Amino acid sequence: MIRFESVTKRYPDGTVAVDELSLEIPDRSITVLVGPSGCGKTTSLRMINRMIEPSGGRILLDGTDIADQPVHALRRSMGYVIQHAGLFPHRTVADNIATVPRLLGWDRRRARSRALELMERVGLDPALAKRYPYQLSGGQQQRVGVARALAADPPVLLMDEPFSAVDPIVRKGLQEELLRIQEELGKTIVFVTHDIDEAIRLGDLVAVLRTGGRLAQFAPPDRLLSAPADGFVEDFLGADRGIRRLSFFASSGLELTTAPVVTENAGNAGNAGNGKPADPGGAPYLLVTDAEGRPLGWTDPGRQAPGDRTLIPYGRPFEPGRDSLRTALDCAVLSPIGWAVGVDADGRVVGVASQEAVAAAIRAAHAGHGMVSAEVG
Repeated sequence: MIRFESVTKRYPDGTVAVDELSLEIPDRSITVLVGPSGCGKTTSLRMINRMIEPSGGRILLDGTDIADQPVHALRRSMGYVIQHAGLFPHRTVADNIATVPRLLGWDRRRARSRALELMERVGLDPALAKRYPYQLSGGQQQRVGVARALAADPPVLLMDEPFSAVDPIVRKGLQEELLRIQEELGKTIVFVTHDIDEAIRLGDLVAVLRTGGRLAQFAPPDRLLSAPADGFVEDFLGADRGIRRLSFFASSGLELTTAPVVTENAGNAGNAGNGKPADPGGAPYLLVTDAEGRPLGWTDPGRQAPGDRTLIPYGRPFEPGRDSLRTALDCAVLSPIGWAVGVDADGRVVGVASQEAVAAAIRAAHAGHGMVSAEVG
C-alpha cells in the first residue's frame, strides 16, 4: 500500500503543485489520478519514486517512509511507463525490455528470456525482439514500455499518461491489455491521465485533483459518477456522466425477444418456415440470420417486392451479460431501426431488444442499485 500523508510540493518561486495531499492507494489495484492541467497529478506520481522530492509531508510504501530508502533501490523496485514509451533508440526491443534486469545483475541469457516472455504477455510478436524502436508503431512502442516496466517483476507500476499519444483504436486495445495483465499479475498501479473516460474504465479508485494540487474527491468510479463531491467534480465529469455510469450496470437483466428473428432460406426470408410471414413480436422488421444463426440484417417482407433480398444493416451487436447496459443502449441508438441485436460469444443471435426495453432495464438497474446503496448505508 502507498500512503500520502499531507504531501505538499512547493517550488522556489512559490508555486504550489501539490497541496496537503492525503490518500491511501491500496495494494493490487489500479488507482487513477485525474484532473485538469496544473492539478499536480504527474507531480504526485513522480514523488512516489522520488523523481521529485516533496516539500512537506510523507509518502509511505508498505508503512516505510520512502525518504529513508536509497533512491536507486526505490526506483528499481518500481516499474515506470511514460508517454511515447521513452525507449532507448540505440537498443533493440529485447534489450530495452531487459534494461532493469541487467542493471540488477541478471546474466544476458536470463534477461533475454524474460524479455521474450514479457513480449508475449503484452501482445507483441517475439519476432520483433531484434527490431529497434523506430521500426515499431506507436502502439507497439507503448507495449514495449509496459513490458520494460514489468521486467524485474516490481510490485508497483507507475504510469504517466502512457496511452495518450496513440489513436483511439490502439488506445482501447492497450487499455484492454493492461486490464488483462493486471488480472493476471495483480500489481499496485498508479495511473495518471487527463481523460475521465480512461480513468473510469481502468480505475478501481479514482482521485480527482483540482487546479492547485488539492484533492477534490477520491472514490470508486461508480460512486464518483453517482455522487460527485461538488460542482467542480460534476463539471469535470461532464454532462454525460449518467451515460458513463451505465458502464457499471450489466446487461444480463435486459429482456430479449426472439420473435422477429428468422433464418434465411431459399425462399422468402420473412417466412417462418410454414409459408406464412413470421410474427415480428412488436418489432418493425424481421432480423434475418444465416444458417449458423449469425445476423445478416433487417427486412420488411410486407413492403418488399418478390425476390428483393435487400437488407437493412443491423448496426453493432452486443453480448448480453458480458457487455454493459451502456453498450446495449449504444447499439440500440446506432441501429437504423432502433433495436439492438444480442449475440453470444460466437456471434450467434440470442435475441433483440428495443430502446424501450433497454430503458426499462436501466430503470430496474437504478432501482436495484438504490436499494443496495440504502442497505449499505
